[in-house]
Amino acid sequence: MASAALILSLLIAVQLPYLRSLSLQSSSYSPLENQEKDNIGQLEEWISLNVKHYNRKRAASLKWMQESVRNRKQQVPSSSSLDPRLRNAELNKILISVNQEGIGNFKTIKEALASIPVYNKRRVILDIKPGVYSDPPRITGNDTAAAAGTDGRPLKTFQSATVSVDADYFVAINVIFENTAAHVVGSVGEQAVALRISGNKAAFYDCSFYGSQDTLYDHKGLHYFNNCFVQGSVDFIFGYGRSLYENCHLNSVAKKVASLTAQKRTNSSILSGFSFKNSTITGTGSVYLGRAWGDYSRVIFSYTYMDEIVLPLGWSDWGKTSRDSRVYYGEYRCSGPGANMTGRVPWARILTDEEAMPFIGTYYIDGNSWLIHP
Repeated sequence: MASAALILSLLIAVQLPYLRSLSLQSSSYSPLENQEKDNIGQLEEWISLNVKHYNRKRAASLKWMQESVRNRKQQVPSSSSLDPRLRNAELNKILISVNQEGIGNFKTIKEALASIPVYNKRRVILDIKPGVYSDPPRITGNDTAAAAGTDGRPLKTFQSATVSVDADYFVAINVIFENTAAHVVGSVGEQAVALRISGNKAAFYDCSFYGSQDTLYDHKGLHYFNNCFVQGSVDFIFGYGRSLYENCHLNSVAKKVASLTAQKRTNSSILSGFSFKNSTITGTGSVYLGRAWGDYSRVIFSYTYMDEIVLPLGWSDWGKTSRDSRVYYGEYRCSGPGANMTGRVPWARILTDEEAMPFIGTYYIDGNSWLIHP
């Protein structure tokens, strides 16, 4: 893929061991009346705590948030405000250049990545010069969950990813992540992940994610996506992550009824959930904004344009009505033909200013301690 400008800058600070296993089963819960009341109480307590957290952070975060809304950028925090591991990594950063003409440190991106120590603790910046590369920045694969691995067994969803990131403080800029495996409606084992992000405090700027079923595995940790494009058909943003998607475009290529998100928050004490702000939903098919992969799934859309492909019901409990009082599915000041709340499921939330406040700034992901504008 040719480019006339800087294509990619990958920043890697700490490499973590690979996660060995992952359960894809949602937890069960007895729908007893007293438990339901407790759940509602816990939910209201969580909202109150997050509003208080916002108020404490407001003075430090407000200017940064306003700058983000105006310019789609993040104000660089001072080095004293960064968490210690990131501060040390930034103080010892190194630059590696990739140039196919042999002028840089390496001719290929693969060689450059291989030069980084496994347990590296320095910020490593890959500066990729213009050229046509057979490896990143367009990273393409076609594995599915049913495909056989090196041991002859099915890869399953976790191992189907074209790119897997287990490092903390990872940043990608202007990269295309792609899994070309197609999904046939009604088929099983066709989960095909383009990117799995399991590292904590990771950011993606101006990136694109192409796939069909399970495109972007927002597995776990704090994550930030800015000005990104995500395309898929079924559950194409899914996982346990606590993530803010700002100025992003979600494009459905579904042929029938599908879902944009499948967030897997499995109990009320887990601080996870997807927040989409100033984003756009377009494409084909008929889609739910989200369906409950976990009993306490949490997804919020704010200031988002929703095309007519969004189903009037808006949300799905994945066939388990016991989840209706536990999930947190909210919408705040959205627009477009798909944003009409009159047909929404009764357990969808039209958020007030106070309820939406904890989700609409980078403080939601504790960004002041780790987000650095590239």
